[in-house]
Amino acid sequence: MEPIEIGLWVSGGMLVLVVLGMRVAFAAALAGLVGLFIIFWSKRGFDPEQLGWAITVAAKTAGQVPHSKVASHELSLIPTFILIGYLAYYAGLTRALFEAAKRWIAWLPGGLAVSTIFATAGFAAVSGASVATAAVFARIGIPEMLKIGYNKQFAAGVVAAGGTLASLIPPSAILVIYAIIVEQDVGKLLLAGFVPGAFSAVIYALLIVGIAVVFKSVGPPVSGFTWRERFASLPAAMPILLVVVIIIFFVYNPFGEKAWGTPTEGGALGAFIIFLMALGRGMRWAELKSALIETAKLTVMIFTIIWGVLIYVRFLGFAQLPDAFADWITSLHFSPWAILVCILLAYAVLGMFMDAIGMLLLTLPVVYPAVMALNGGEFVSAEDSAFGMNGTMCAIWFGILVVKMAEFCLITPPIGLNCFVVAGVREDLSVQDVFKGVTPFFIADAVTIGLLVAFPAIVLWLPSLAS
Repeated sequence: MEPIEIGLWVSGGMLVLVVLGMRVAFAAALAGLVGLFIIFWSKRGFDPEQLGWAITVAAKTAGQVPHSKVASHELSLIPTFILIGYLAYYAGLTRALFEAAKRWIAWLPGGLAVSTIFATAGFAAVSGASVATAAVFARIGIPEMLKIGYNKQFAAGVVAAGGTLASLIPPSAILVIYAIIVEQDVGKLLLAGFVPGAFSAVIYALLIVGIAVVFKSVGPPVSGFTWRERFASLPAAMPILLVVVIIIFFVYNPFGEKAWGTPTEGGALGAFIIFLMALGRGMRWAELKSALIETAKLTVMIFTIIWGVLIYVRFLGFAQLPDAFADWITSLHFSPWAILVCILLAYAVLGMFMDAIGMLLLTLPVVYPAVMALNGGEFVSAEDSAFGMNGTMCAIWFGILVVKMAEFCLITPPIGLNCFVVAGVREDLSVQDVFKGVTPFFIADAVTIGLLVAFPAIVLWLPSLAS
């Protein structure tokens, strides 16, 4: 049996395990370990006397993955970014941010929902986790919307959709993971997420206003705030902006000199500043303990997925599947743009059955080389490329596209994780309620993805300044 055949059979078996309900981390690790064993044993002609040798070599190969990959310096970004979000919540910064957005925006049709979207975008800029963002605003935004008569399904959908913005707006854990898998610059990828993230928030806001204009009972406006009250709400929300500016300056020095530090250092400094602010606002030991525990839980979950999937990725390398898939993709008699759209549609379907991080970790080792090959290779110039950009810019652009697809998958049934989180926080909401409420946002995401594909400059403008 050829390695590619082994790769296909084992990958199919792993997908069956995922569909049957096994966690992606464990299904991928098991598939990777079994696949490595079969490949090594096949090299000895499936000799029964070599069975023990094949098991030993496979176990040693798989066992090297967790430490060698997770010890990466870049991955230290993830816990610091997540900690920033939880500390900001316990410091009361998220409520202050929501209050400021409410006073300035709530007069619009559907204004309180629009305020929630922009508040989640602001919180996403200091939190690397969509799940944390959705959980926080399920406690803050939904009660406010229900209080003035919003439809509860729509209110829940707004929070679930708004939470997805944390996947794209830096600091983003998924962007960091993408950068490590495809071996691209973390700083440029984080910069690339700002404009598309803000763009996504604006598209969401326009959708909400349109729905509220057509269906006036869905989102009544809130008026009565004076200009004095509006300006008075800004100082309490400014710390969020301060931390965002600090992270940007560390990733990219806008004065044109060398960057002041690495993204990891920027994340650590941001967490320290938020910690000092939380102490100044009276955060107690119990709240600090909760923030640390929640950060540890989410970090362990993410790292477990990374460990399991990277074992599977190691197996894919031995099975030669990435190269075979890239060769097959480039041999198709379709335009590169048509193939790219089909790949994104495949992500939309796959995301219905897998969580975002697991989906990207499983697919990128195969799909990324194929997309780069479509464009002309990693070292192609913009003039000779299929998508009109050099290899580095193509890697960044495709990264934003797949992370946006991952956002989309956070709200699609039956696995949409953000919807489960919102329903779990609010006892008066079922998962079905949240999925119904989030349905209109599928349209907004489809429009956003289409525009990012059609106009790559939306993604590439900011990272091109740092080149």
